[in-house]
Amino acid sequence: MQFRSTVLDNGLEIVAECNPQAYSTALGFFVRAGARDETDELSGVSHFLEHMVFKGTPHRSAADVNRQFDEMGADSNAMTGEEQTVYHATVIPEMQDRALELLADILRPSLRSEDFDVEKQVILEEIRMYEDEPPYGAYEKCMAAYFGSHPLGRSILGTRESVGGLTPELMRAYFEQRYSPQNIVLAAAGRVNWDQLVATAREFCGPWARFETTREISPARAHSGITMNPKDDAVQLYAVQIAAGPAAEDADRYAGRIMATVLGDDSGSRFYWELIDNGRADTAALSSLEYQGAGIFVSTLCCAPEDASENLQRIAEMEEEIQAHGITQSELEQAQSKICSNVVLMGERPKRRMFSVGANWLQRREYRTVKEIVESYQAVTCRDVAQLLSKYPLTKNATVVVGPTSELAVG
Repeated sequence: MQFRSTVLDNGLEIVAECNPQAYSTALGFFVRAGARDETDELSGVSHFLEHMVFKGTPHRSAADVNRQFDEMGADSNAMTGEEQTVYHATVIPEMQDRALELLADILRPSLRSEDFDVEKQVILEEIRMYEDEPPYGAYEKCMAAYFGSHPLGRSILGTRESVGGLTPELMRAYFEQRYSPQNIVLAAAGRVNWDQLVATAREFCGPWARFETTREISPARAHSGITMNPKDDAVQLYAVQIAAGPAAEDADRYAGRIMATVLGDDSGSRFYWELIDNGRADTAALSSLEYQGAGIFVSTLCCAPEDASENLQRIAEMEEEIQAHGITQSELEQAQSKICSNVVLMGERPKRRMFSVGANWLQRREYRTVKEIVESYQAVTCRDVAQLLSKYPLTKNATVVVGPTSELAVG
């Protein structure tokens, strides 16, 4: 296993974890472009642009792009988040050059007006579908409630109004602002031919024009309180709570993930035994999410409406209990075992390592081996978790409830 990195003259960073024992090669372009980089007027443009990238280039039609990925037998896709858009493909090593050339080509799309108009209707339908399906956008509503006017409070999909108002000209301008080579990381993992990777990237990405781009990392002010969103036709009740947590740059993010596993993992956690195992709820979980300059703990609850008040009250009591008394040594060791086993198992897959390597480099400009990640979790102590909870109290949160009720008796 060897880590390699370089930077092309135009600013494109290339990083790779080369494993000659792997059976596949994973490649991905990580673009520093997401919901937090938009304005209210442009909300949803990053996700919309992700769709448009596959609609053709000056050298390929949309059908060509899909057919050529299929011809390689590639596992390919794209995703948009709050902070990044990723275009990736996993192939057999012999297809490394072809896959990289194709990915590089779609990163310079045509953005034709006729494709834009068609795809806009697809996105609008996706927004409507998301609003009409359980849990009816509860997470996005809670992100907006917690972050307020901060950029991280914007929906990745955008709104019907913002997407409806987008034009090809606005999208092209956004592309010119965010898709600079200096704002992109090419990450690879698995059986990577490093010299050939760099040569191919230099050939097909080297001509990309460099332009300056920045991201404002403004402080996030947490908002608290409960917001009810009645949904008369809902059968179950959905609740999302968001509290402050460690940011992507904070070393205590490892303690945060340990705590979230102890309290709200989907199996064997306190939430599980108190609410899932006995049938009080269908879902009760807690997870940690880290962004640049801000982090959050997100808890989710899905249950029968008549059980919601009692379940939310019990969650509040468990949050107070863990803040007051922390976690036990046996809980710590169990959480470490679960997390570290998952890290090792996922580390055997080039695709997962590519995502880890690329995201780490994009957020923190650091490379961490599987061994180093495991050691960071193993180094966490009960005292570390207690200090984390004193810094980030779970009981100070924003709560959004969506379901067939307009009021709850909690507290």
